[in-house]
Amino acid sequence: MITQAPRGVEDWYGERMHKRAWVEKQARELARTYNMTEIITPIFEHTVLFQRGVGETTDVVQKEMYTFEDKGGRSITLKPEGTAGAMRAYLERNMYANPAPTKLYYVTQAFRYEKPQSGRLRQHHQFGVEFVGSKSPLAEVEVISLAATLIKKLGLKDIKLHINSIGCPNCKKDYNDALLAYLRKHEDALCPTCRERMQKNPMRVIDCKVPECKEIVKDAPRTIDYLDEECKNHFDELQHLLTELGIPFEVDTGIVRGLDYYTKTVFEFVNSDGFTLCGGGRYDGLIHEIDEKQDIPSVGFGMGIERILYFLEKEGVEVPAMETPDLYVGILGAEAKAKAYKLVNEIRSHGLIVETDYMDRSVKAQMKYANKIGAKKVVIIGADELEKGAANVKDMATGEQTEVSLAELPSLF
Repeated sequence: MITQAPRGVEDWYGERMHKRAWVEKQARELARTYNMTEIITPIFEHTVLFQRGVGETTDVVQKEMYTFEDKGGRSITLKPEGTAGAMRAYLERNMYANPAPTKLYYVTQAFRYEKPQSGRLRQHHQFGVEFVGSKSPLAEVEVISLAATLIKKLGLKDIKLHINSIGCPNCKKDYNDALLAYLRKHEDALCPTCRERMQKNPMRVIDCKVPECKEIVKDAPRTIDYLDEECKNHFDELQHLLTELGIPFEVDTGIVRGLDYYTKTVFEFVNSDGFTLCGGGRYDGLIHEIDEKQDIPSVGFGMGIERILYFLEKEGVEVPAMETPDLYVGILGAEAKAKAYKLVNEIRSHGLIVETDYMDRSVKAQMKYANKIGAKKVVIIGADELEKGAANVKDMATGEQTEVSLAELPSLF
């Protein structure tokens, strides 16, 4: 019998499942107030979607994707992130025919082959937002505002917004030329992957995690110094809007994000230890990469659920406790079993959490069990109680007992 899960995955149950469900509920409720609608896309897509959308020179595509050939000979990939699939669905389902903008959110599984660490697993979950159809910096502000509000709603405090602009394809050309010239001076000290990347996509070197490469790129040219007038004005307006709205931020020229589809604005929410909770930005060229007939601007972010849980634990934020049964219905005697269980379901129909005995325990053992599971009230149903249509209900917190008509039991709550 195989009893051990593969490395980098997790079973969700009990208290940890409760915390995850609570986080997802906060995210869904907040997204609704921003008039965003939920989208669910497939767990796997054609590999070419991620190759073209995410970028062939990224770590995600080169090292981290779970790719396989299906029985029809097609190359299929478990989705490593949510944006490419959402944009594919936007195009395939003709969402662009609806009035712009289109605002979507999702809670999805994602798969990346990387070393498991705190808050990051090979199978993980993301809350993501896609805002499609607007070139205005107000679109960035909308998604940044949502992320900042969710972070505050969750009770996290050690988080700061970092923003940067990596420009559009026009200014990226001049920047890449300058960056490549700089990297060539240090080529021998770069890791083998970065020596290859610098020829195809120099900006990917900025995102390398190898310590020697990180040290080299500390003094590399910065994208913000190569912005054309349009990109500079866009970034200036974004900063003005964030300032006016009281959303604190720091311009961090080291942010380029690890996916090729980003243009202009990129941002991250980071804690004091440098761990990223949320990352996103603008990707005006992504839809065109997927469908050359379309050219629609987009902006969004992804936030790891496991990373949120890690941050909550690190900061000592208390999540509301799991719900416990409102009532435990004990059963006394075989002749009372059917009618007692019928009463259990009748009370459940009022939306109450009700538990009962399935183990043929003694009354004493049932009371101990009710206490262990945190039942708020307990009632024991036997032949006598059924005959007179009433029973004593015990409040487990105070010990007080009250005789109540069985028909009126739901009204106690």
